[in-house]
Amino acid sequence: MKPVIRPAAPADLDAVAEIYTYYVRHTVITFEENPPPVAVWHRRLDDLAARNLPFLVVELSGEVVGYAYAAPWRPKPAYRHTVENSIYLAPVHTGRGLGGALLEALLAACAGTHVRQMIAVIADAGTDTSAALHRRYGFTDAGRLAAVGYKHGRWVDTLLMQRTLGQPAADPGR
Repeated sequence: MKPVIRPAAPADLDAVAEIYTYYVRHTVITFEENPPPVAVWHRRLDDLAARNLPFLVVELSGEVVGYAYAAPWRPKPAYRHTVENSIYLAPVHTGRGLGGALLEALLAACAGTHVRQMIAVIADAGTDTSAALHRRYGFTDAGRLAAVGYKHGRWVDTLLMQRTLGQPAADPGR
């Protein structure tokens, strides 16, 4: 079965919410402590579309098994050309190259847009998997924040990684 990567649609968001719920409840890779309801995902999809930022899903045999999106890095206006990526796969579909396929598609979707920097904020969950994935796609280490999250009874660091997507214009405007 060949994966299909495409823009997310409202009908995909129940599956997106279910995938994310697993990580909220069972891991430290997200600092959310309560899974957001599907309505939050609908608002996120609408917000990203209004900002011309990608929200992608990957499906196998018609089933959504993962997603990725690029969201504003910080709310202050000077950061408007910088995004943070998020990539999540259904746990039974990890280790099959789908995360790399999603990241590659996300980078391509941001190419030629106003986006010039992509940031990955990776929780130190005791494995190098996410950092290694990002390094394969040209991200470099930008720093580490020590013990900035507390979840499931432990303090968690975050690794910041960064990739330049294009050359900024002298005055890119809004």
